[in-house]
Amino acid sequence: MAIDFYAYSGAKKLTQKYSQRIRQIVFFLFWIVPALLITALILFAIFNRTIDPANVIVYFHYISGTFILFYVPKLVFIIFNLFDDLIHLGRTLYKKSKRTREQDTTQGELISRKLFLTRTGIVIAGLPFISIAYGIKWGKFNYTTRNFTLRFSNLPASFDGLRIVQISDFHIGSFLNSIDEVEVAVELINEQNADLLLFTGDIVNNLSSEMDKFIPILNKLKASIGKFSILGNHDYGDYVPWNSMQEKRQNFDRLINLQEDIGFNMLINHSQKISLNGEEIELVGVENWGLPPFPQYGDLSKALSNTTEESFKILMSHDPTHWDEEVLDKTNIDLTLSGHTHGAQFGIEIPGWRWSPVNMRYKRWGGLYTEGKQSLYVNTGIGFIGFPGRVGMPPEIAVIELNKA
Repeated sequence: MAIDFYAYSGAKKLTQKYSQRIRQIVFFLFWIVPALLITALILFAIFNRTIDPANVIVYFHYISGTFILFYVPKLVFIIFNLFDDLIHLGRTLYKKSKRTREQDTTQGELISRKLFLTRTGIVIAGLPFISIAYGIKWGKFNYTTRNFTLRFSNLPASFDGLRIVQISDFHIGSFLNSIDEVEVAVELINEQNADLLLFTGDIVNNLSSEMDKFIPILNKLKASIGKFSILGNHDYGDYVPWNSMQEKRQNFDRLINLQEDIGFNMLINHSQKISLNGEEIELVGVENWGLPPFPQYGDLSKALSNTTEESFKILMSHDPTHWDEEVLDKTNIDLTLSGHTHGAQFGIEIPGWRWSPVNMRYKRWGGLYTEGKQSLYVNTGIGFIGFPGRVGMPPEIAVIELNKA
């Protein structure tokens, strides 16, 4: 509310010369959003347990989306309003110290300068408003394919040209009001002609029931050699209250069964040999392993226990922090595929440079990282959660071609 009152003080500056009718309209339009948000939060708190648990996140997204849409621009605006007030305060204190009075013409000039800052603030605040509105309406469905080639000297010749399509962080429950968009995503994934389709975790937000409406669509996912999946931190149901541990376990088991029903081989601290023309590579998958507060269910030693020392290895591990902590320079895993970060669903990308605020939390948050002979690719995800949009960080389908160096 402090943000609202201070932002409104700036809005009053802009309307002080307008008619009372216009000022009343501005007052109504300004305060209707905070009033609706407070009402929505109260109703959500009262009735959220009566909503189908799979739909709770959808209702939450209405609230979070509205909050971010209006309050990020307000924060931008009040920065300019603050500068306005500080300049005005400084000039006032200076006048008092000199015990002088300025002429009317000078006063008019000072007011003009003050309004210039406030007007600049309202214009610049419009930029994040438009960007966020676009991200909520269209940006979260602006599916993007990222194509690149990786070369490895120890890749068996039979796998030269192997086409891997990696997707991550579907958060399928967030699409309950946008089922057609999942169909679009699946069609685009299939157009990439994957040899291996690898999903690196967080297929749901929390509940296996989120998948129910999407089974016929997800069944259409194709790969010529195979489809493989691992678990992400959201797949365990750790973020919702359960009546019992048995209920939680049943949800977890059902989630695994549903993924197997749509054709995914689940790699749960396990490895799988992929054979072509008498040659093999090994695909390794671990449960979620992240730095606190995220769980460390993954057991890399167990997953590697049936692999051979000299084989070419691809690791699927949801959280990219796992690479630095247990993979890099500690194993002979050639390529690791991760997700988890979403790129904060916000960023800026220009040729040769990509930035997201999530880099303050994750050293390796999106794209390709190579150290020596080992590589990590962090997929910024195809879905969304928390904020129902994507701004400058489009949903991603990674297409990785392996070549023999």
